[in-house]
This record gives sequence, C-alpha cells and structure tokens, in this order.
Amino acid sequence: MPSVAVYPGSFDPVTNGHLDIIERSARVFDKVVVAVLHNRNKVPLFSVEERVQLLSESIAHIPNTEVDAFNGLLIDYIKEKNANTIVRGLRAVSDFEYEMQAASINRKLDPSIETFFMMTNNQYSYLSSSIIKEVAKYEADVKDLVPPVVEKALMNKFHAPS
Repeated sequence: MPSVAVYPGSFDPVTNGHLDIIERSARVFDKVVVAVLHNRNKVPLFSVEERVQLLSESIAHIPNTEVDAFNGLLIDYIKEKNANTIVRGLRAVSDFEYEMQAASINRKLDPSIETFFMMTNNQYSYLSSSIIKEVAKYEADVKDLVPPVVEKALMNKFHAPS
C-alpha cells in the first residue's frame, strides 16, 4: 500500500519554507497531497482558488504531489484521500505546542493516522506567510522568500495600478 501524506495549511501565500517541507516530504512518501485549508478564522489575501493555483505552479516540478483544497475537519479529509500521515512543518520550538495539541486531537479522532513533524531548513526558520505579506505590502524584495509566481502575485495584489 503506497504511503500517502497530506500537508495541510493556509498557504496564504506559499513560501520557500513551505516548498522546502513539500520537496523533502515528497522524498519520504509515495504521494504528498498539499491541502489548502479554508480557515474561517482568517481573512486571506488570496482566495482558495488563487492559493491552489499558486501552489500548483510552484510544485509542478515535483511529480508525486498534488494540490487540493478542503473545508472541515482535517481527519475527515485524510480519510477521504486514503492517506495515513499528516505532515507538519516546524520552524521553531514555539510552533511545537500548537502542533502537539493538533496531533493529539487528530490521534484521538483516529488513532490510525500518524503525524510526521519535519523541521524546516534553518534558512527558512523565520519565514511565515504573515511576514511575507507584511514585507511585500511595503514593496520590499521577497524574491528569495517565495516562488517567482508568488512574488508576482503579491506585487499584483499590493501594487496593481488603479
């Protein structure tokens, strides 16, 4: 049975830190589904459709990946995708407490699903989508922080001619 992992997130927008986790996960698992969560608690810059498109273009070079979107409980989505693992990226110790809580509730809901924590590459440990949006809003260079398609989309969102 092939190993299928789901890497869920808001990806608003996808960063090079996310890509690092996706690329490395794709070497560990037979298939990685990158799942864009519609998070009702956040007001996103990019629509779910835009985020799916940006991710699809950003990971097109990784053959054993796919991009999808979902609503609702992650554990239900995992079952729908016949996956057996959740991939979560950790940037710093501060991420661990929240991720541990999420992994614990997911294990309670379905003990057969494993959570795979992966530390991001140190060069991306300070990156977050929120920081990227803040920096891009003020026209700072984000070229080394996000894929080129995301850099262009950010500039269009924040600095499109009226």
